[in-house]
Amino acid sequence: MTADLMAVVLLLAVAAYACAGGTDYGAGFWDLLAGGAERGRRPRGLIDHAMAPVWEVNNVWLIFVFVIMWTGFPTLFQAVFSAMWLPLALAAGGLALRGAGFAFRKVVTRLAGRRLYGAVFAVASLVTPFFLGAAAGGIASGRVKLGTEASADAWSNPTSVMFGLLAVAATALLGAVFLAADARRFEAPDLVVYFRRRGLLSLAALVVLVVITLVITREDAPHVWHGLTHGAGLVLGVVAGAASLVTAWLLTRAPGGWVRASAVGAVACAVIAWGLAQRPYLLPTSMTVAEGAGAPTTLTWLAFVSLVAVVIVVPAVVFLYWLDTRGDLEELTETDLRQGGGPQEGDTAGTV
Repeated sequence: MTADLMAVVLLLAVAAYACAGGTDYGAGFWDLLAGGAERGRRPRGLIDHAMAPVWEVNNVWLIFVFVIMWTGFPTLFQAVFSAMWLPLALAAGGLALRGAGFAFRKVVTRLAGRRLYGAVFAVASLVTPFFLGAAAGGIASGRVKLGTEASADAWSNPTSVMFGLLAVAATALLGAVFLAADARRFEAPDLVVYFRRRGLLSLAALVVLVVITLVITREDAPHVWHGLTHGAGLVLGVVAGAASLVTAWLLTRAPGGWVRASAVGAVACAVIAWGLAQRPYLLPTSMTVAEGAGAPTTLTWLAFVSLVAVVIVVPAVVFLYWLDTRGDLEELTETDLRQGGGPQEGDTAGTV
């Protein structure tokens, strides 16, 4: 019973990181595609101001995921990190480089340095979610088992590639939606239109990728495909689809808090649908929740610590998000947008 409870907590923590961290990755994705210095100055200025108050706290959810894995499900942790050490190491490297790029590009004075750190931040924002998604796809396809040695097939198979692309598209959607709402709050109508269009494009790409993924997983990950097309997995998938339609409708209007909620709901429901589709397995079809769980005493204490975190940490993080979305942490002026977060001349990270 305790093992099942902690498996649910683990899934919810993964969903929380997908939404919170995904929004940050999505902002970096649009930074990459913002264009040269003149064209991308205002979008990058908005991205810098929107991310600055909360970009570090989002990793709390990732740390929580790892703590639950290695403490509550050590066998799962061993299997995943043995078979997937390379994509996970690449994701970790991207996470570190992304943070360094975001921090240093705002303080260096030389143009070449700002270009370099801006490019590092933007590219790492694309690489990190892709490899995290690829690792999840390897698990979903059943290629990860206890004792599986690391190999390219474990994370470069069709399901892994599609999961990686889905992760990138989902983060792009979240980033565009949140930035469009921020642009409205900062009274920058041109950036509202800018990010609203990109949100709709991301949503369209996400829908296409979901359809392709379902086709591929039918042969490559049959257990997960069955779970996604039947029972609770299907229900959550339908809810995710409905939330996506609501998001599309709200993006055609004035984006605000509701479109953020619908986008987060769509991504969270999709992640939870994947978790429910794997039932009763942690690793389809080789490791059940009971087989991967740690000692009962450890699980009991882990449940207690998780409860303490829910009572103390989660409200504080939610309150921080609330302050940020209200604009109470930092104000943005037209002068800030004109100055931007990138170099004053030349290209930073892309030309799209």
